[in-house]
Order: sequence, then C-alpha cells, then structure tokens
Amino acid sequence: MSDSTLTPAAQFRATAPGELFPLAPSLWAHTAVPAVSTPALGASCTADVVIVGAGYAGLSTACHLAKNGVNVVVLEAREPGWGGSGRNGGQIIPGLKYDPDELEARFGAEAGRAVAAFAGSTTEHVFRMIDTEKLAVPHVRHGWVQGAHNDAALHTVESRMRQWERRGLKGAQLLDAAQVRNLLGTQAYKGGWLDPRAGGLQPLTYARELARVAMASGARIFGQTPVTGWQREGNAWKVNTALGPHVTARTVIVCTNAYTRELSSKLSSTVITPNSYQLSTAPLTAQQAESVMPGGQVSSDTRNLLLYFRKDHTGRLLMGGRGPFRQPASNNDWAHLERAVVKMFPQLAGIAFDHRWCGHVSVTRDFLPHVHEPEPGLLINIGCMGRGVALETAMGDALARYTLTRDVRALPFPLTRISPIPFHGLQRLYLAAVVSWYRMRDAGLL
Repeated sequence: MSDSTLTPAAQFRATAPGELFPLAPSLWAHTAVPAVSTPALGASCTADVVIVGAGYAGLSTACHLAKNGVNVVVLEAREPGWGGSGRNGGQIIPGLKYDPDELEARFGAEAGRAVAAFAGSTTEHVFRMIDTEKLAVPHVRHGWVQGAHNDAALHTVESRMRQWERRGLKGAQLLDAAQVRNLLGTQAYKGGWLDPRAGGLQPLTYARELARVAMASGARIFGQTPVTGWQREGNAWKVNTALGPHVTARTVIVCTNAYTRELSSKLSSTVITPNSYQLSTAPLTAQQAESVMPGGQVSSDTRNLLLYFRKDHTGRLLMGGRGPFRQPASNNDWAHLERAVVKMFPQLAGIAFDHRWCGHVSVTRDFLPHVHEPEPGLLINIGCMGRGVALETAMGDALARYTLTRDVRALPFPLTRISPIPFHGLQRLYLAAVVSWYRMRDAGLL
C-alpha cells in the first residue's frame, strides 16, 4: 500500500471461511434466502470503483453506484453478509450514541443539525430500499421500545424523545411501566418510549438481497477473495488479492468494519470489536406469542450492558447482549442470556433454545462513524456502534454520492485522519474490567 499508515496486517492469511473467526451457525443462516453465486476472482480486471467488503455498507454503496452507471467490483473475503451484517439482531433503529442536542454541541449548530438529521433518517434508507427494489426480506415496522431500567433512565428517555420531537418526529410515545409491560410482556422496566421509525428484518436475507440487486444493476461481486493490500499505480489503484489476480480502479472504498484486522493492522487499531452474543428460543406457542412482544416492536434497554430482543418472522424470541471478548468455547457463554429470557419473561420458563451465535461490532473511540480519505481515491468507512443495519445502509448511499460528486457535503460526517486508539493492544483487558463494573451496576436483572 502506498499509504504507510495502512500496512497489511501481520497476521493476514488466505484462510478458509471462519478460520480466523470460528463463529457458530446463526438462526439467520438457517432461515435466509439462498445466497447468490459470487465466485472467486479468477482473473485480473479493471473497474471504476473497487469496494472491499460485502456487508451492508459495501453492498449499499455498490447498489447506488451501479445504478448510476459506475463499473463496480466488490471483493469479499467470504461471501456477502458473512460477517456482522449476517450475524446481528436484525433491528432497524435510527440514531447514534449521542442525542440530537449532544450532536449539535459536538459539531456546532449547523453541522450538528445535519448529522442529527442523517442519524434520524437512517431507517428510511432501509425501508425505501426494501420497497423500491422489492427485496424478498421478511420485515416489520412497528417501532422500537427502549425500556428504562431505573428512575434516571426515565429522564433520559423522555429527554431523548423530546429532542427528536423538536426536530419533527411524529408518533413517538412516552410510556409508563404498564404500557411497556403491555407492549413487551415483561415487568422489567419502569417505563420507556416508543420510536415509530424503527423495525426489524432478517439480516442475512437483507444482505443477500442487496447483493442480488447490486449484481442485477451491473456490479460484479467476487466472494472467497481476500484482499491483501493496494498500491497507487499512476492515476489508479491496484488492489491485490490472496488468490493472485488483482483489480485496477481509480477509486477504492474500504467497508470491512469490524472485520478489518485481516486487512490492515493500523486501521483495525482504530476500533474495538467486541462480540455481541445472541440466542433464539424454539418457536413460541400461540399462547406464549400473545404474551411476549405481541405488538411486534423491537426493543433494547437503557442498561450500560444493554439487552436487545425481538420476535422474528418464524415466531422465535431472540435475545442479545454482550459476552466474552474471546470466541465462544461452549454453550455456557450464552448462559447469561438464557437467564435473562426467563427473568424477563417468566411465562417462558423451561423453553428450549435452538440457536446460539455471535458477531463482531466495531466501536470507535468517540462512538461515532469514521470516514477517512488518506489519499485521493482511497475512501474508508468504519465504525457501526451496533446500529449497522440502518446506519451502514445509509452510509452506502452517502459514500456513493461522494464518489460521484466529490462534494464533501454528501458525507454525513467530516473526513478525519486515521487515529489508532492508544495502547490498543490493552483495550480488551481494559474493556473486560469496564464490562465487569457495568455488570455490577446493572445487577438486578442477570
């Protein structure tokens, strides 16, 4: 690579899928539509734009560029949706870590309003894509309930809702404990709020359908093709792969997010990539389904180590949350989530759990998405903070518009320098201690 800050990761190997990340099969892998055929790159080729990574951001970018007549090649180390895009909870939630007032304070009034407007609109990108492209994705849009676990959290959620209302949100509801109980079927919360912009979907099917649409629009997607690096050659970039063939393009867009460590040790040190653990129950009976999340909303709460949960299109209850940083060693690594299900929903005592899985989330130091352009024509998008379905779909649109226009106003966030987290190698130890502290503070549910 010509940029010295982006040297290939020392541990990179041309591995078989899953060797570096031996993750358990997910529920989504068992219920998704068949994957489109994305054979490995067999010969060197040229393109206008080469995208590294076929998750939501890469696939959304490819869709928007291809529909504008751009010659796009997507290189994916495994298959579209293999990483976090096919392993998340399938919740389509708007917003960022920061509320609108905080964004305006952080970026300034004008820029902050623009960032907040983008953050509030991210779910629209998903539902619009599903509708306009007629994606065969099981999905619902009945809103997001954020349950407040204590009195302080009640003030937080009310403030959050009022801030969005001042910026035009219609249909939001402040909920008391009884209303939350009626919507979710649990007595775990003192109240909360309902955000009508949100919903849920089958996340791996969504990724595969995005890949199908991108290819139908003219993009070429090559799976099982790990990228090993790139270098400037004249006015173009040469993107090298572990298989030997390369792609030459005037623009490279990197969308590897939490799975960047195999590509660039420098870039991967700008994020922490904890595992988010999830499990699903066996399909609920009709009686159970009437008492557990009967309105079809998705939900996550206000705890420091939040829980997120929903019912899927097969009638299962899904529960997700933090787990060990290491790869799972046994079903015991999901035991805290099994306890949470029964603690929150006593009516499900004794229910069986049929799938357990996890996937990586990319978290930046400032809890904001980062966009870098270390050299002209080399664009990098990284950091999803657990809001990847909506956020990365919308980011794909923005990255495509910036590539087409070179107008920085197309980007929702300013271009920044690549800045590794200090003492990144110790972050896992530090965060493990933080997790233990938060778990003690959140004690009472688990």
